[in-house]
Amino acid sequence: MENSTQPKNNILSISLLVGMMVLGFFIYKGLKTFSDKDRVVTVKGLAEMNMKAESATIQLRFSYSSDDLANIISLAENKKDAIVDYLSKSGFKRNDISTGKLDVYDRQDYYESRWEDGHQVQVKVDRYRVTQTINVNSKDVERTEDKSTQINLDLVKKDLTSTITTNYTFPELNTIKPQLIAESTKNARVAGEQFANDSEAKLGKIKTASQGQITIAGRYYYDEEMGESSETPNEPYIQKARVVSTIVFFLE
Repeated sequence: MENSTQPKNNILSISLLVGMMVLGFFIYKGLKTFSDKDRVVTVKGLAEMNMKAESATIQLRFSYSSDDLANIISLAENKKDAIVDYLSKSGFKRNDISTGKLDVYDRQDYYESRWEDGHQVQVKVDRYRVTQTINVNSKDVERTEDKSTQINLDLVKKDLTSTITTNYTFPELNTIKPQLIAESTKNARVAGEQFANDSEAKLGKIKTASQGQITIAGRYYYDEEMGESSETPNEPYIQKARVVSTIVFFLE
């Protein structure tokens, strides 16, 4: 009888021993995981990317004012036709030239208050003002500024002076957002690994991550967060997109 119970006792003892070892292992892992939660490093990852404009628009704008509405409408129409004719003869395609509607503003009140010699006086002003806009589209974004300057000089010589501005159309931010975020995350990991090496530790998984707002800088845009460390493009047809991601890594 004693011989038959001995193997059972041995199996039970071995089972209890294995169970205690497994339990001890998980207790150790639990305590280690709990302690590792306090070992983290917070790093920032910077990513920048230049975006080139897809197209550009040269906008010409002029206006006339008078009490005679019919006269200034006629002047505006004649000037518009003369400018469009010049643009066509200068190599711009008619399909790329568009004219906006003639805007007419009626002041109704012919007088406005002004200060003269320390006194407020009523001054007669023109009742009507008409404004005309002409747009020239261009895919040659790198030469748009030069073309705009030449147009301005030519129109001055022809007594067709207008206010000229250039506008650029850039790709949507969503087209570069994934690449920009991936680059910022990659740079954050590089910074985290350097810190971990200096601390004689190993960089673990991401605990938390937050993506900063994508900001834009260029000749016509300025972002204070860029700071002096980021060079702003001088070319008007280039913008710099920038994002800074903040990531918290576990340290093992």
